[in-house]
Amino acid sequence: MAGTITALHVQKRNKNRVSVYLDGQFAFGLAAVKAVCLRVGQVLEDNDIARLCEQDEAERAYERALNFLSYRPRSEAEVRRNLRRKNVEDEIAEVVVERLTRVGLLDDREFARYWIDNRRQFKPRGARALRHELRQKGVSSSIIDHALVGFDEEAAARKAAEARVRRLAHLDPDDFRRKLSAYLARRGFFYSVIAPIVEDMLETVCCEAPGDIESEGWSNE
Repeated sequence: MAGTITALHVQKRNKNRVSVYLDGQFAFGLAAVKAVCLRVGQVLEDNDIARLCEQDEAERAYERALNFLSYRPRSEAEVRRNLRRKNVEDEIAEVVVERLTRVGLLDDREFARYWIDNRRQFKPRGARALRHELRQKGVSSSIIDHALVGFDEEAAARKAAEARVRRLAHLDPDDFRRKLSAYLARRGFFYSVIAPIVEDMLETVCCEAPGDIESEGWSNE
């Protein structure tokens, strides 16, 4: 495959890639940032081509990882899994992960904090559920423990309950307790946290709709 570069053309479908021609024939494609060191008339040996192709594979894997990260922050394990699904070799995946880590785009500590804060704001979960979710993302136990320091389980459970209580307000007290308790338990909250919050929510519903209490089966008689 060794030969002399006779042309370097920017690809029509991807302006970030360059087609390399050796002795008048297309030889391989290369990321534009890697092609800047090439020139027409330059002789490439087999080992030169192998090195360029390996670098190009790493660059393409890096671009895939950047695209994967563009949707939301990811853990290191998530990036590795994604690259593996794209048939990227493990050695190249490790190079990509190291590069992303070096430039601050990949950090499991920051990811764990992001995940917990995001859940707290939009889909409150208990520490038990958060721990399980982060483990599934491949985050180490020590990082999870550190990220959960100061986590307010009661505040998260109360927020989750408040988002659900209106949908259960028509139920009688026993069903209200049972369904709200089950809802919070599925979100990883412990019973010691759930029980008092359920009673608070029950009392709030009773106070807000006194005219409907008896008709809906809320009478204490």
